[in-house]
Amino acid sequence: MLRSFGQRDQCLRRNLTCSGESGDPIVVPHDSVWIDVFDPTAQEREAVKAFIGVETPSKDDMDEIEISSRLYQEDDAVFMTALVLSKTETEESECQAVSFILAGDRLLTVRYSEPQPFNTFANRAERQAHSWPRGELVLAGLLEAIIDRTADVLEKVGGDVDAASKQVFSHNGDSPSKDYQKILLRLGSRNDLASKARESLISMGRMLAFLSQVIDLKASRDMKGRIKVMTRDVQSLADHTTYLSNKITFLLDAVLGVVNIEQSRIIRILSVFATVFLPPTLLASIWGMNFKFMPELEWEYGYAIAIGSIILSAIVPYIIFRWRKWL
Repeated sequence: MLRSFGQRDQCLRRNLTCSGESGDPIVVPHDSVWIDVFDPTAQEREAVKAFIGVETPSKDDMDEIEISSRLYQEDDAVFMTALVLSKTETEESECQAVSFILAGDRLLTVRYSEPQPFNTFANRAERQAHSWPRGELVLAGLLEAIIDRTADVLEKVGGDVDAASKQVFSHNGDSPSKDYQKILLRLGSRNDLASKARESLISMGRMLAFLSQVIDLKASRDMKGRIKVMTRDVQSLADHTTYLSNKITFLLDAVLGVVNIEQSRIIRILSVFATVFLPPTLLASIWGMNFKFMPELEWEYGYAIAIGSIILSAIVPYIIFRWRKWL
């Protein structure tokens, strides 16, 4: 899918691009400031190359982890690739590579995922006049939207972790009813999302540092200030992800500790009751033997004495365990 955005009524609005469905070549409008391609086809790659003279990177190129493969200059264009979160509202959150290419006054973005900030920024830019005349400013606005979205995700993760913490350490009488398996799965999911957010922020920080070195900052003082603000935001959010990861790790250890305590408590209770009923079982076994001569059988109160002895042999160990606080 190929989308292009140009200046109309002093705002950044989406252009009508020939889709090529009828066999005609795809044509990118000449006034396009931002070209956004999602999982591009061969026709769309050719249209982009014809318009800005830049070869669209493939998914394999974007997935390279070397810095030299993600941040470089080529043919008077600046190529930058960063990891961006997507599908954060689902259980299958992703952190996929997105390429940002500055070619003159135009911006090209290449992606194989659908991060929410791209649509959020596009909708907001349609209502903001005199803000997006050049590709570098569009890049700044897009990066700000991505950072804001990452911050929102981390806020949600923090809220979920706080809720899980209260659930783990709350008291609910003597027999709390908690599903620790669900808590563990929930914490594991939040930790995975926080780690992906940190990975995204680290790549964004490297991209901003590279951008501040290669872009013509003298021509855009506003851009220079925005890069500094975004760099500080990224650093603070990265520090926050470290705090969240440490807290989640602590809670995971705490949950496992509580589970072990609960299991030990159950085993202790079972062991105590087995010990309490051991003497009555012994007495009942003795008097249940089939011997010809048993003096107790001739006693007038033999049955009552046997029952009383069995009950007493159970009460005495129970009293001792309560006194020793083993129950």
